[in-house]
Amino acid sequence: MKKIDEKIQTEFIIKTSRSGGKGGQHVNKVETKVELAFCIAQSLFLSEEQKTLLVKKVSNKIDSKGFFHLHEDGSRSQYTNKEKLIKKALKILELALVKPKKRISTKISKAVKKKRSQEKKSLSELKKTRSKKIDF
Repeated sequence: MKKIDEKIQTEFIIKTSRSGGKGGQHVNKVETKVELAFCIAQSLFLSEEQKTLLVKKVSNKIDSKGFFHLHEDGSRSQYTNKEKLIKKALKILELALVKPKKRISTKISKAVKKKRSQEKKSLSELKKTRSKKIDF
């Protein structure tokens, strides 16, 4: 994924806007909120397999037109927000492109089964000794 980083960044569509919330005059004047959009289907650097994997894993961040959306407005600096946003987007894409390992089913060994049954028997014996026996 490291080789793809610079290439994919060229496909990011980055927009700025005024962020809401506290900040007074600074917030009202400066466009510090940064929004990122990335069209997975039209990407030239991802294979079809990678595209389907991404769509499956980050479907909650994809709109009806097929764009992957993120935004950042935590800092008062547009540059800082842009850096954070690109790092966040690359990390999400990198984690989404990891293929899950296929599970290999295994059987429980005889030794483990025997040990478990012995533990059950010893616990049963312990509980039996706790009961009160009344002799008449």
